[in-house]
Amino acid sequence: MEKKKLIGAGLLIGLVSVALVKLGNPANMGFCIACFLRDIAGGVGLHRAAVVQYLRPEIMGLVLGAFGMALANKEFKAKGGSAPATRFVLGFFVMVGALMFLGCPLRMVLRIGGGDLNAVVGLVGFIAGIAVGVLFLNRGFSLKRTYSLSRGEGYVFPAVNVGLLLLLVAAPSFIFFSTEGPGSMRAPLWAALGAGLVVGAIAQRTRLCMVGGIRDMMLFRDWTLLSGFVAIIAATAVCNIALGNFHLGFAGQAVAHTDGLWNFLGMAVVGWGSVLLGGCPLRQLILAGEGNSDSVVAVLGMIVGAAFCHNFGLASSGAGPTANGKVAVVIAMAVIAAIAVLNTKVETASASNKQNAAERG
Repeated sequence: MEKKKLIGAGLLIGLVSVALVKLGNPANMGFCIACFLRDIAGGVGLHRAAVVQYLRPEIMGLVLGAFGMALANKEFKAKGGSAPATRFVLGFFVMVGALMFLGCPLRMVLRIGGGDLNAVVGLVGFIAGIAVGVLFLNRGFSLKRTYSLSRGEGYVFPAVNVGLLLLLVAAPSFIFFSTEGPGSMRAPLWAALGAGLVVGAIAQRTRLCMVGGIRDMMLFRDWTLLSGFVAIIAATAVCNIALGNFHLGFAGQAVAHTDGLWNFLGMAVVGWGSVLLGGCPLRQLILAGEGNSDSVVAVLGMIVGAAFCHNFGLASSGAGPTANGKVAVVIAMAVIAAIAVLNTKVETASASNKQNAAERG
């Protein structure tokens, strides 16, 4: 029954994603947590890359959809205090990897559904990064326990997203809006917000997480979570073929580059960092909507990471990765490795750590 729900959720998310592209979002970017957080960072002036500045309502919808569903099912719990500084750094470097590849895990599967073979290379790197992370989970990696917080603490992040939505509607002069490039390509506000609310509610209810799906497959041989993402690819591919938007190949893909090595390494960083965080960027947003301030810190790290990438020339473009970006990915791997080693207790039993991994997801 759970697998059927995940497959149904994946099919719906795939359909919604294709619809958002049809309504104006960039190709193969119905949803992209990394790209949309980057656009929001630009929209509030944290970076000045004029082509990627917009307060993406899909993000607000995801958070508020998860918030509403968590409240409705009495799953909203304010908690936090588990290595916040480390989580911020991990979120920062996950974004560095994502902007090397030009997409988060969710956009990766949407790109595959559009025929982009560069995303298949990214998927191989993503799996490799998760595999390294799982090795550390088996050896006892932990960012320690979380603590219960006042209920008001859990309301802060949803309230911030309501504030961002109001700023988007009011459009004051200090908020930036791209007039060209990916940031200028957007579905109507009502459609983007509605899609975010629906997908946020679905993701909260199903615990959808690609990192968790691959991790569970490696640890427990359990394909349940992963089935949702297979369904996303299937739905996206069928819809793109029907609409004439399926373009199989490496060259000429939208908001993508063809450098296989750095697509692989960028997503390896995303996979490794996300395993240590306990979930992919989408999952971190959903957990933040449920009242988890540790995930809020990770998301803030991603936003700052996005701003840093564009302020210092780390982000890739359709022309390929930058020299600065390559250096940043190497540094990211070194920092994530240090975090993994310093937070691993070898004496912890493997079975116990598998249980901890299940609890993180």
